[in-house]
Amino acid sequence: MDTQTIQGIKFMLFASLLFAFMGAFAKELSSSMSSIEVVFFRNVFGVVLIAISLYKKPVKQIGGKPLLLFFRGFVGFLALLTFFYNISNISLAEAMTFSKTSTIFTAIFAYVFIKEKLGLKGWIGVFVGFIGILFITKFDGSTLDKTDWLGIFSGVGAALAYTSVRELRTFYDTRVIVLSFMTIGTIGPIILMIIANFYSNATFDFMFGKFTMPNLNDLLYITLMGTTATFAQIYMTKAYGVAKAGIIGTISYSNLIFAIILGVILGDNFPDIWISLGIILIIISGVLASSKK
Repeated sequence: MDTQTIQGIKFMLFASLLFAFMGAFAKELSSSMSSIEVVFFRNVFGVVLIAISLYKKPVKQIGGKPLLLFFRGFVGFLALLTFFYNISNISLAEAMTFSKTSTIFTAIFAYVFIKEKLGLKGWIGVFVGFIGILFITKFDGSTLDKTDWLGIFSGVGAALAYTSVRELRTFYDTRVIVLSFMTIGTIGPIILMIIANFYSNATFDFMFGKFTMPNLNDLLYITLMGTTATFAQIYMTKAYGVAKAGIIGTISYSNLIFAIILGVILGDNFPDIWISLGIILIIISGVLASSKK
């Protein structure tokens, strides 16, 4: 194995660990504030950092796809909203696994919308992934829990966002694409928190929540969440820049192992046999669906 590949694996392992810590800090924050407020602080932190980056190094881009740029930001925001809600209501490992199903749905959407070929391994990966989802949700043919539906949507929403990025990166600077997502993810929660003062609905509690002034302990977790999320993005980008995407994509699933460990430390139960099997199948499906022929 060459030096660059080894370096890429190290970068991705570190990024995966940071992503798991981000989820852990978000879970801790959820005990004192709504998930919508957690999303707000997660994004406003990133908006400031990217704005500084754009000021120091102005963008050079073609542009011309504002609706697609908005779509990427909007579905990404909804996916993050459901992801953070699940973090506060189910185990960290389960919430992370649901979000990782985005690889399966990205393969399908890329095949349908941008005509990317999906070989035999890819289709097998998609099939295995759906079996994994059935194990995690423990679907028996009757009903799914609310967190199951939201978990699946977190994967679908993220997949739609990732698929749109494949088109957008031809026209926009990467920072602008991320900024569109984080700006919507900052403004959206503000609007929803204002509405929550006049409207409440148990079914849509993942969307509405009143603003709670953070205490000093919360501010520490907010800073740690924003910092780990930012550096996770940086090291993930570095990893994909020095090694093959298939290898890095495979290593990224180490995030689920870290999430299980951190979740247990925070008080989550260790995943039972069915959830464990589901996690394993999701990992296998992701590797297959993202691999090239």
